[in-house]
Amino acid sequence: MKLLLNFSCLRSQPTGLGVYAQQILPYLHDLHPYLLAPEPQGFPGESSPPAQAHLRRLWWTQTVLPQIYRRVGAALLFSPVPEAPIGTGCRFVVTVHDLIPLRFGPPTGKLAAYFRYFLPLVLREAIAILCNSHTTATELQHHFAVPTTKLQVIPLACDRDRFQPSGVSPEPYFLYVGRPDRHKNLAGLLQSFALLAWEGELWIAGAADPRYTPKLQQLAQYLGIGSRVRWLQYVPDLPRLYQRAIALVMPSLWEGFGLPALEAMACGTPVICSGNAGLAETTGPAALHIDPHQPAAIAQAMQALLENNSLRDRLRQAGLNRSAQFSWAQTGRATAQVLASLL
Repeated sequence: MKLLLNFSCLRSQPTGLGVYAQQILPYLHDLHPYLLAPEPQGFPGESSPPAQAHLRRLWWTQTVLPQIYRRVGAALLFSPVPEAPIGTGCRFVVTVHDLIPLRFGPPTGKLAAYFRYFLPLVLREAIAILCNSHTTATELQHHFAVPTTKLQVIPLACDRDRFQPSGVSPEPYFLYVGRPDRHKNLAGLLQSFALLAWEGELWIAGAADPRYTPKLQQLAQYLGIGSRVRWLQYVPDLPRLYQRAIALVMPSLWEGFGLPALEAMACGTPVICSGNAGLAETTGPAALHIDPHQPAAIAQAMQALLENNSLRDRLRQAGLNRSAQFSWAQTGRATAQVLASLL
């Protein structure tokens, strides 16, 4: 029985989805998979379209992927994102990370067609659906009436060999890691930072987006904090950023999981984050939870960490304890177990 892996979503500069795919791949090795990815990475397999070519990749998924499935004699296809060939007779399992475009929609353009037509069919035909959190599983049940029996919750993790405390003293900056999408609430973060009675900096790490970044930079200038906000783009050495920050601040309106929060906790960095959805589920009692709609409350939490050493120490230790409950080994083995049971 052959397992076919559709890892065409992998990018050369991986963010959350790509990190997940890369980290679980070694744990699928014993299933002797055939790998489809932009670069097959030493596994038996062949190349797929570039990850950033989304429409081309979906066309390839519907037309070329079923041919490969039959040619290699696959018994099961696994995709770490909710993309799979529908109406082709292929048996497949997918992972769903969040349904944020539906929550902050309605989606427009190509996203509208994807969520209205393609995704419901993928979810209906999948023989199992992996979710990174109970939050995401509940969303799937709410929006698409997916049966509970089809859902498997397998949390994400972080590489604790990379993400670990350094013992260095914090430098004078708060940190945000992630995209600038609207639901990330960077406008609220900038407004909160402007309220602080403090002369340090806010560092924003993540690839710029022409739809949002220029307006956010203009907002920073308008608020009078433009010179104290550093836009770092994509940063491969994230542990160093986390280790030296006073705290990670994630005032997202919604998250399926919130991987940067887990990475920061593993580095011994205090976390200020929204007390809802996946972030609350991931961080548990180990973070300072805030209402993302209240800039003054976010600023108050940041000020508290600046002034209260015992609070920083408590959050640092609580974060280390919490992050130790997650590992890619657990995630990878649980994923392999589900796939093996369906082969």
